[in-house]
Amino acid sequence: MTYVLAVDDDPAILRTLSINLRARDYDVETAPDGATALRLIDERIPDVILLDLGLPDVDGVTVLTQVRTFSHVPIIVVSARTEPDDKVEALDLGADDFITKPFSMDELMARIRVSTRRTKIDGPPLTFDFDGLVLDITDSKAERDREPIHLTPIEWKIVETLALKRGHLVRQGDLLQAVWGPGYDRQTNYLRVHLASIRRKLEADPAQPEIFITEPGIGYRMV
Repeated sequence: MTYVLAVDDDPAILRTLSINLRARDYDVETAPDGATALRLIDERIPDVILLDLGLPDVDGVTVLTQVRTFSHVPIIVVSARTEPDDKVEALDLGADDFITKPFSMDELMARIRVSTRRTKIDGPPLTFDFDGLVLDITDSKAERDREPIHLTPIEWKIVETLALKRGHLVRQGDLLQAVWGPGYDRQTNYLRVHLASIRRKLEADPAQPEIFITEPGIGYRMV
């Protein structure tokens, strides 16, 4: 399920976005200001961010700039500002798209679909090197000192999900849904079993993991 974070200081707009996105089977979180948005993004990287520029505390430009220091998540600016300079600045700072208020919900949905599709097609190859352990997420290949390591499809899905959010906490329920789908958000024993197997295969010392870290009772993080 695609996770969308909508950031706007207008409660009516947030309510409209929330209702319409959920009706189309999107997972939606809302933030009324920039500080809340940055906190939510730190907890869980969205698949798409809908970002207003005129926020009451940390403005949208600052949010955009900060997010681009650690993530390539698609950001669609949704703003009442109509000056060409505002649009150019937002795009230059890393926004993927710009739509002005008032907007058509159908047009916004189309832009969200394009942004997520573009990410899947054009995303950079994901390859990580941990002191001789090489993880090629794009091609689902792992090797240590050039010796291949076999991971099951479920293990690769867990590794991929954590790698896409590298450095950030992935909550247990979110990880379960990403790997097994809706209805599995309480099967935390699945994660314990598979993470133990992943660590045995990939960690130098599975008893003292340095790559796949557990936040007890909360979730997991890939460093």
